[in-house]
Amino acid sequence: MKRIYKFSPIIIAAALLCSCGQTSAQPAAATAAPAQTTAAQVTEAAPETTSAEPAPLTAVPEGAQYSDFHSGMPAGFEASDGWTNGSMFNVTWRKSNVTLDGGDMQLIIDKDASPKGGIPYSGGEFRSKDFYGYGLYEVSMKAIKNDGVVSSFFTYTGPSDNNPWDEIDVEILGKDTTQVQFNYFVNGKGGHEFMYDLGFDASEDFHTYAFDWREDSITWLVDGEEVHKVEKEPSKLPSTPSKIMMNAWCGTGVDGWLNAFNDTNLPLTAEYRWLMFTPAG
Repeated sequence: MKRIYKFSPIIIAAALLCSCGQTSAQPAAATAAPAQTTAAQVTEAAPETTSAEPAPLTAVPEGAQYSDFHSGMPAGFEASDGWTNGSMFNVTWRKSNVTLDGGDMQLIIDKDASPKGGIPYSGGEFRSKDFYGYGLYEVSMKAIKNDGVVSSFFTYTGPSDNNPWDEIDVEILGKDTTQVQFNYFVNGKGGHEFMYDLGFDASEDFHTYAFDWREDSITWLVDGEEVHKVEKEPSKLPSTPSKIMMNAWCGTGVDGWLNAFNDTNLPLTAEYRWLMFTPAG
């Protein structure tokens, strides 16, 4: 069954193209480029750069919603501010930890100037105000290399939205930035982690990370190449329209997963260059 969502645009570039926390009207049917067409595949010739792909993009698939962070805060997005997720998150989200200075967006982990609830650190989280459904989600990012931290890109909705907890993750663990972890949750049930060896250090340069979310599959891509796919009946995959999110945080009580947090190099910064969503056709 084809799902149709009401769409709320980000920034429409080129012909009007352009958490898990308290986390939208749903995306409307739109004419979109095939979901397998990634940002890395549609870029035109650009000046030489040390990045794996140029930024900002010089071409965007028809129907896609593209946000270039060099243009400032995208419409329809916001920085989380003043709360914590608790549990393994050892940060309070602070708006001041999300910066756009005319270049890339920075999500910052630092000591919290006004700690509360025994949480000593602050983190940066960026999220959409609206909810999005099936389609291709892409981001250009450079992760943090540091024990005990996560740099992420994901979709999420949950009880704070009066929804079941559905989530699709791209997470780079600072303890080993030559790998990326993919995961998903269906009504709060995760345990689908998959580690992929990147063949490069994600903290040294910008790369494109993406997932193509369909009713019966999720396909993860790195720099435009498919690297992992899950195919299941729809009831066993996320189905609830979700917020687009990214965050940078340090953990507590999860040393076996992240290693103990090393806070000797604060502040720590994950960088994001652009974001794009292409609805499923």
